[in-house]
Amino acid sequence: MFEFQWPLIFLLAPLPLLVRWLSKPQSQHSAAALRVPFFAQLRSLSGEHSGPNRSGSFLNLILLCLVWLALLAGAARPTWIGDPVAMPTTGRDLMLAVDISGSMSQEDMVIKDQGLPRIAVVKAVVNEFVRQRQGDKLGLILFGTNAYIQSPLSFDLDTLSTLMNEAQVGFAGKQTAIGDAIGFAIKRLRQRPENSRVLILLTDGADTASTLKPLKAAELAAAEKIKIYTIGVGATEMKVPGIFGSNFGARTVNPSADLDEDTLETIAAKTGGEYFRARNPAELQAAYDAIAALEPVEQEQEMLRPERSLLHWPLLIAGALMLVLALSRNWPFGGNASEVSA
Repeated sequence: MFEFQWPLIFLLAPLPLLVRWLSKPQSQHSAAALRVPFFAQLRSLSGEHSGPNRSGSFLNLILLCLVWLALLAGAARPTWIGDPVAMPTTGRDLMLAVDISGSMSQEDMVIKDQGLPRIAVVKAVVNEFVRQRQGDKLGLILFGTNAYIQSPLSFDLDTLSTLMNEAQVGFAGKQTAIGDAIGFAIKRLRQRPENSRVLILLTDGADTASTLKPLKAAELAAAEKIKIYTIGVGATEMKVPGIFGSNFGARTVNPSADLDEDTLETIAAKTGGEYFRARNPAELQAAYDAIAALEPVEQEQEMLRPERSLLHWPLLIAGALMLVLALSRNWPFGGNASEVSA
């Protein structure tokens, strides 16, 4: 849809006529003149007509009027307004903190009797969770010995998923820095609106490398009204084959012996969140589904009509008309036209 933002500008259209009407015409006899008896011969030698060219003057007047109207059209801010577009909803500010320490390579997440690395299953479940969060601002923190903000809070969920897929075990070190990961999340979320600050922290171990202790970090998060959901991932039983892969000497071990569930439960309790235990892919999926239900995505969307300025078109038209007006003075029918006498 086309419209002028300032249509009242067109009330100035009669302004040139008003200025001409109020201006006093100069008397032909008010200034001294030199009378030359052979003036007509001089005009003839110069190639000019001896009388006024009314058609040329009328053309110039039309061009000047069109230039004035084009300039008024530009000043009125012509705008093309497009169809309504649904904008991302103002949802939650949600940070994902994912453990990529050395133990995340443990192949104890069983699907169809096949053990898969923890990190592979986590990537699949996290990416599905991210895909469903249209309208939320999401960020990604990866941590091992050190914690890194891999993706800041953004509506660009595709990029976040790509960065999650590219994460590799050991990139951030072999140990686990849960407290530092929470600290980075606090730094990113503390400036965001209250009641929308959420951190989902996933780990398979205990804090072994943080500068900021996890429980102290949880206290700081609670003071900033940041809700933390914690997920402890890893099976509780895994069969280790015996000699030459046989059952002889096989034993059952707990691959999650290092998981500090007490700390994860305390972190969630201090901040108003919940703790989830994921011993297999189904429980991991259920944990993220439960968090999605507790922190639903806003459904109402804001509609925006994009606007595109068309100011350049009337200005181009005005420039073209002024060029025509300048060139018309050399035309045979222009106001100051000239003909070379034979």
